[in-house]
Order: sequence, then structure tokens, then C-alpha cells
Amino acid sequence: MNSALSVTLLLLIPALILLNVDFSIEKNALRVIGKIGDRTSAREKFQEMGLVDERHYENFRLKQCVLIAILSLLIFLYSLYRQTSLMQMVGFTLSGSTFIVFYTERALRNRVGEYRDLIESDFPAIIEMMTLALSAGETPISSMQRIARRGSGPLAKEFSGVVSKVTTGIPFHQALDAMGRRIHSITVRRFVDALIIAINRGAPLIDVLHSQSIEARAHQRNRVLSAAGKSEVLMMIPVVFLILPISILFALWPSLTNLNLFATG
Repeated sequence: MNSALSVTLLLLIPALILLNVDFSIEKNALRVIGKIGDRTSAREKFQEMGLVDERHYENFRLKQCVLIAILSLLIFLYSLYRQTSLMQMVGFTLSGSTFIVFYTERALRNRVGEYRDLIESDFPAIIEMMTLALSAGETPISSMQRIARRGSGPLAKEFSGVVSKVTTGIPFHQALDAMGRRIHSITVRRFVDALIIAINRGAPLIDVLHSQSIEARAHQRNRVLSAAGKSEVLMMIPVVFLILPISILFALWPSLTNLNLFATG
């Protein structure tokens, strides 16, 4: 009965704390988060994914603080129930807090990596669509607007952001350069630089985009071959360490059995 009551308290107390949180406490926490600074570049990662609102970064840090607070409370209640020492409680709290920070930062890093992969996978097709639109007589900004309106995916969303900035009065090359600087992708950076240079020098954009699409296809093919090579190496692990020893064991088992019979006879 006591153990069931303890488990119930462990589950209900954090929920009650979260439900009855005071908004003034949340504002103070966000103010403290803003003063601490960003040592892991989490704000830049959110900006790279197009989440430029400061609220996304603050919610991420606040989520980390809430998880650490819940974990600390659970460890405190468990320490009271088990009557552990203060050093053990502090050690468990520090270890759990470090794990929470590491896990959340790694999850955010994986989200950014997936975002870049989606952009690079959509890049050749979207650049070919832009090339066709320019061949039909459209301007670069109108072709981007068409792709942003009819396309889907992160790159089409980035084009929509460029169009939005241009409509607010920002020059096209500045909006395009801001997109290239924000997205840490070599393919996008090359495309932005080539397009800005072609616009400033008056070079034919169709030829530039056509060469960019060819390079993007080659880069994507190299990425697929590299991933296939890594998968091939990983597939060799169960073959070498599992299937091959079992095959050798089946091949040698009759001989070992006969040797044992000969030795006992």
C-alpha cells in the first residue's frame, strides 16, 4: 500500500506542478534564459529551419528546464523514500540533467540534419522547375513565387521566405544571400552565389541554372553511392560475426563429434 501511494505521488506531483504553473514564473524563467545566452547554437539551428521567432528557442530552453525540474523532483522523492545520502542524490540529479541536455540537443541537431537532407534532395528537381520557368520568360522572383505557391517541402518554403522579403522592400540579392547564409548547405550556397553573380553581371540565368542542376544531380548521386557503401559495410557485420561463425560451426560439428566419440572409445 505504501509503495503504491509513493508511485502515485511520483506521477501526480509533477503533473500538478505543470498544470498550476504561474505565468509570472514562466516570464521570469524566459528572462533568465535570455540572459544566460546560447552556448550550443540552438538559436541558429532554429533559424536555419526557418523558425526565426525567438519563442521557439525560448520554448526549447524552457522545456529543458521543466524536464530537469521534474527529474530533480522525482530523484528527491525517491531519495526520501529510499533514504539515500545527499551525495548520491546530487550525483543522480547531475547525471540525469546532463543526459536530458545531451538528448534534447542531439534531437535538435538531428532535426537540422534532416532539414538539410530534405533541402538537398529537393534541390535538383526545384532548380529544374525554376529553369523551365525562366525558359518560359518569367523573372527569377516570379519563378520562385510559382515554386513556393505550387511546391512543397523545405526548399519551396525557403523560396517563399525570399519572396516575402522581396515584397517587403528588401533587394532580391540580399534576401537570397540571407537564405544562403542561414542554410548551412554547400549546394544551396553555390546556387545562391552563382545566381547572384549571374544577376549582377548580366549572365544568362538559364545556362547557370542548368549547370547548377547538373552539379546537384551529380552531388546527389555521390551521396546515394556513399550511403550505399556505408550500408554495405554495415551489412557485412552480421555476415562476419553471426552467419559465418554459425556456418563454420555446422561444417566442423560432425568432425568434432567423431573426434569426441573416438576419444571416449
